[in-house]
Amino acid sequence: RVIYIPVENHTTPLLAGFTVSTRNFKKSVERNRIKRLMRESYRLQKNSLRDSLEENHKHFVLFFIYTGKALPKYEEVFEKIGGALKRLEAII
Repeated sequence: RVIYIPVENHTTPLLAGFTVSTRNFKKSVERNRIKRLMRESYRLQKNSLRDSLEENHKHFVLFFIYTGKALPKYEEVFEKIGGALKRLEAII
C-alpha cells in the first residue's frame, strides 16, 4: 500500500517512508529485513518518478506500508514497488 501527499515548497521533490506492521511480524529482525528490501527497491527505481516531478515542479511525500503476512522475496518486492511508482508517475 502506498500513501502519497502532494506538498508545496519543499526542498526535495520526493520523500519516502516505510513501515511494517508489528501485528504480522513480531520479530524486529523480520520487520527490518522487509523495510530494507523495500528501501533498496525504491532506491533503484525512484529516478523516473523524481525526474517527472522535477519537470512538473511538484513535490510528493510517499509512505509505503507492507501489508503481507509472509516474508517476501526481493524480486516480489522489487516488482510491487516498481508497479506502485509507475502508477504514481501516471497520476502526475
